[in-house]
Amino acid sequence: MKQIIVYFALLLNFTVFAQEKVTWATNYNSKSKEVVLTATIAEGWHLYSQHISNEIGPVPTAFKFIDNPNVKLSGKVDEPKPIQEYDENFEATLDFFKEKAVFTQKITTIIIKEKNYTIKIIY
Repeated sequence: MKQIIVYFALLLNFTVFAQEKVTWATNYNSKSKEVVLTATIAEGWHLYSQHISNEIGPVPTAFKFIDNPNVKLSGKVDEPKPIQEYDENFEATLDFFKEKAVFTQKITTIIIKEKNYTIKIIY
């Protein structure tokens, strides 16, 4: 049986304090052929959507999949429907998540010569 091992790394553009407010779990769903990226968000905090204009607002959530000759991505990372509220600090309506957000990335396997292979992701 072939396995996909999913690794991830956190981008260090956030402070250590902020990183403790969101924890990530990453799994591969072989039935749907998706990498599942689950963010658990501390009470009183939120995680911004991937789809925020970065003109004057906060840094949007972003994922980078490191090139792997065994795997081809299919489309973009999907996210759940965000909460949308006006933020006085940024004077803009922003999309974000509270408590938990599950993102998914469909993949297509191109070559499976190895018993195991790795998908590396940077959050």
